[in-house]
Amino acid sequence: MLIDFNFEDITFDTPNLNTISNWINFVITKENRFTGNITYIFCSDNYLLDINKKFLNHNYFTDVITFDYVENDLISGDIFISVDRIVENSKTFNVSRETEFLRVVIHGVLHLLGYNDLTDEDEKVIHQKEDLYISIFESEFKND
Repeated sequence: MLIDFNFEDITFDTPNLNTISNWINFVITKENRFTGNITYIFCSDNYLLDINKKFLNHNYFTDVITFDYVENDLISGDIFISVDRIVENSKTFNVSRETEFLRVVIHGVLHLLGYNDLTDEDEKVIHQKEDLYISIFESEFKND
């Protein structure tokens, strides 16, 4: 099991990454799965736009792209996150940067766990899961 954090073409102050890893492991275990290899790549809008165009044929900015390498109950994947979107979304949704950081980090994991956001109902479920796990982070992990 390995959760790895990389910064491609940006710098960004994150919460304690060991604490974030522990939280991610907790979420995966709570969903009755096992942590495999998960790599986070934090990058700029333009870097993620290139990924979006190259691999998904989408020509727009996004906050997170998840590449799923899950095998059975072993959760593995690459999760690309735009730091520019974290900053913008925190302003748009009037939340702290840390909260928005947590939201996109766990959003990628939830995709690996099989949650989608393609329909309104799916989007409602994944947002409820995000809220649940962020509240658990804030009450049980934040002070680690």
